[in-house]
Amino acid sequence: MYHSNYLASILRSTSLKQDDAVFAYLTSGEEVTYTALFANAEKTAKVLIKAGVEPGDRVAVQVGKSITTVELYLGCILSGGVFLPLNTDYTAAEVEYFLTDASPKVFVCDQGVEQVMGPIASHAKVKTLLTLDASGLAGSLFERRELESAGFDAVPREANDLAAILYTSGTTGRSKGAMLSHEALAANALTLVEHWQFSPQDRLIHALPIFHIHGLFVALNITLCAGSSLYFLNRFDLDEIVACLPKASVLMGVPTFYVRLLKHAELTKDRVANMRLFVSGSAPLLAETHQAWQQKTGHAILERYGMTETNMNTSNPYDGERRPGTVGLALPGVEVKITDSETGLSLTSGEVGQIEVRGPNLFTGYWQMPEKTAEELRSDGWFITGDLGCLDDDAYLTIVGRSKDLIISGGYNVYPKEVELVIDEHASVLESAVMGVPHADFGEAVVAIVVAKGEDNDEAGIRALCSASLAAYKRPKSILFVDELPRNTMGKVQKAKLRTEYSSALTQR
Repeated sequence: MYHSNYLASILRSTSLKQDDAVFAYLTSGEEVTYTALFANAEKTAKVLIKAGVEPGDRVAVQVGKSITTVELYLGCILSGGVFLPLNTDYTAAEVEYFLTDASPKVFVCDQGVEQVMGPIASHAKVKTLLTLDASGLAGSLFERRELESAGFDAVPREANDLAAILYTSGTTGRSKGAMLSHEALAANALTLVEHWQFSPQDRLIHALPIFHIHGLFVALNITLCAGSSLYFLNRFDLDEIVACLPKASVLMGVPTFYVRLLKHAELTKDRVANMRLFVSGSAPLLAETHQAWQQKTGHAILERYGMTETNMNTSNPYDGERRPGTVGLALPGVEVKITDSETGLSLTSGEVGQIEVRGPNLFTGYWQMPEKTAEELRSDGWFITGDLGCLDDDAYLTIVGRSKDLIISGGYNVYPKEVELVIDEHASVLESAVMGVPHADFGEAVVAIVVAKGEDNDEAGIRALCSASLAAYKRPKSILFVDELPRNTMGKVQKAKLRTEYSSALTQR
């Protein structure tokens, strides 16, 4: 029934043996079997086709996290459509840009904002607007789905056909739509199932949003390919996660998850005795957090590296040394190299340069941006990630920052991560963010934004540590203390926001 649809056939193949098994345990206490999941996905596919979706048409979605949203994703793939998830925090103005740029045939929005989104969708020439409430149990999409019967022949799609478009965050300039093929999503999921040793016996705690590649294409696709199950939490809730730990085997999260869980009184070695794997990604994990977690739970967090454009590229080993501060080794089938940004030539071990990757996990380009695609995706298949890093002698990858975050002070390159690591060593520092701001003499000057652990803002101590560890041009010209660093939904520090807020805060010294 699904064999002609490349991605759907792979996502369904293992779970066919699991029809009566549970796919998801919901917070309501309900259980969703694989049979029910795919029956509702088939009904949803019928709704989309009746709404005008043809092979290759985009289906834009901005709704809350519910099992119905998962069924909508699968239904979109079955219908031959292209899934386009949108961050639920996007404003109406931002949504208008995405709808105008992607020209979706169908837009599914939250039932509560239909009056706002209706005119926007109409102006963007969206053929059909459907709604879904936060529970996933009300709205026009749900109502139409309930009128359909299960049973559906998946629309044929080949490996290189488009399966999804995910827009980059757009912190500088216009957001770009990364086009992901059926093969890119399937290949990465299958690789991770094997590399992280998933089986039908696994139970994953799913507390991530599902408009992002981590929660959507890593957590969900792995679960489907392995035929395992998950605890489907509507949001990140410390108490709910802790309650799930004794009966689960895997947690996927962002560093913020682990930082906050470490403060929970009930996080103990006994509590996680049944767990086999803790995965962290989407933002850098502090070595301090890695070490604190291992000391408190007995588990070493497995950190990996991925991007919207590439799915997962590297991972610390499942069996083997998980090195704090690194994102591990290239995944099977993926190549990673460090190159000079000026010459494009490969650099040697230990040298910092731009990270390039190549493999079946890569996107096929940016939606309607051929020039931008040509700039970043080489004709030989290598993608210039925009990240800066280095490989050690054992091929473990360390990321030192984004190329756009590189500070050039007095003609010298300063990598923010190097300065942050020094500052974070200070006993009074919880975390820091280092950036460059305009400076009359140096072009750019180094500024550190610091979150202290308590009320002790030991600027003098931090400066002394920097003086002992860093060349003069790398040392912060100014150190500013804040209560917390601004982060996006996935826990990444928003340095663009910091640069805007503190660009004029520097006084020459």
